[in-house]
Amino acid sequence: MTVAPYLYSRRKRALDVALSGGALLVAAPVIALAAAAVRLESHGHPIYRQPRVGKDGHDFEVIKLRTMVSGAEHIGAGMAVDEGDARITRVGALLRRTSIDELPNLVNVLRGEMSLIGPRPTLRKQVDAYTDRQRRRLAVRPGLGGWAQVNGRASLPWPERIELDIWYLEHASLRLDLRILYLSARMALTGHGLYRGETGGWRQ
Repeated sequence: MTVAPYLYSRRKRALDVALSGGALLVAAPVIALAAAAVRLESHGHPIYRQPRVGKDGHDFEVIKLRTMVSGAEHIGAGMAVDEGDARITRVGALLRRTSIDELPNLVNVLRGEMSLIGPRPTLRKQVDAYTDRQRRRLAVRPGLGGWAQVNGRASLPWPERIELDIWYLEHASLRLDLRILYLSARMALTGHGLYRGETGGWRQ
């Protein structure tokens, strides 16, 4: 199916609110400690907000813990981040490795800007380069985790990541969402596919 049925969408949203609300309560002390560590190591606010494109092409600000030096998007490779990037702080490397930096995304989920499961939110310049087929990726809320994430993450070539996201849209179900949640949790423990390497990711 190209678009998830109404009943599935309602159930998915209810699951998003219940799980993200509970997870945010549990994760609050971890986020607070991580934010303090970020602030102690480097100058700048520990919370990083970045404009992304959400459902139906609407813009929103994704909330994350800062893992790089302040103003990193204007230094060196800009928005592209590779393993060993000198802009990544020591605390930031740990937060990225464990995906703790993305825990504040739970606030985006509660707001209805994101879902627990869906294609990862992308930049406006990336969306502007989409083909008509690739724009189908915008039919659902972006997610904390997704089918492309658990099948290679940033190490996948950009067109392949989008095709995996489209496959998800065509096969979306609560059962698949729960499977992706499980695989996402397992991936967070290994850090597999965190960086794009030589062939993965979006290239300007």
